[in-house]
Amino acid sequence: MKILVFNGSPKRDKSDTMHLTRAFLDGMNDVHENEVNLIHVIDKHIEFCTGCFSCMKNGGTCIHNDDMRGILEEILNSELLLFSFPLYCYGMPAPLKALMDRTMPLSSMTMEKSGERYLHTSQHDFSKLKYVMICGCGFPNSKNNFEPMEMQFKLMFPNNTTIIKIPESPMFNVAEADSVTKPFLEIVRQAGREYAANGEISSATLEKLSIPMIPEDMYAKIANGET
Repeated sequence: MKILVFNGSPKRDKSDTMHLTRAFLDGMNDVHENEVNLIHVIDKHIEFCTGCFSCMKNGGTCIHNDDMRGILEEILNSELLLFSFPLYCYGMPAPLKALMDRTMPLSSMTMEKSGERYLHTSQHDFSKLKYVMICGCGFPNSKNNFEPMEMQFKLMFPNNTTIIKIPESPMFNVAEADSVTKPFLEIVRQAGREYAANGEISSATLEKLSIPMIPEDMYAKIANGET
């Protein structure tokens, strides 16, 4: 499978969330070898979308001549888009948001009704493209934190979508926490195996991923410097 990974963290390889993403990809590769292309979004020259809609009127050519032209080609040649990023203000980091805004050339001005909503029709066939979001945050749990980003991702990619959301993710960059983070990453790796084999993650594995690595109150105290 051709996998295109968008690392939305400005920390690049040192991203807390990339620990999760690497474990997930390792699990996928345990089932069969995949072709993985990793893009650190912060390193790309991506101008902001101006909302001129030129791209949707002239066959997909944007007014900006920057790195997005190549990125759009890579999207079209991929089978799985994996978005890895930390939660910023209940959404995605700004560089990744700029990239998402600039995917507008893949759509047209024509609209069609899908259920109760209207969508811009695509200029390409994305029916076989799959989407995975792996998002970490620094809060002790997932409650009332990930919901806006999860809804946005589902609206952007209503089909073939898988979401992994992990609190307490700064622990992955703390060596002293290896006793709890390494077993957790093994669960993430198992999730990758299941996804590669079945195209989805089992409810049992998702349930394990929803359990904080350490008790919420303990994590909060550590984060607050109270221990």
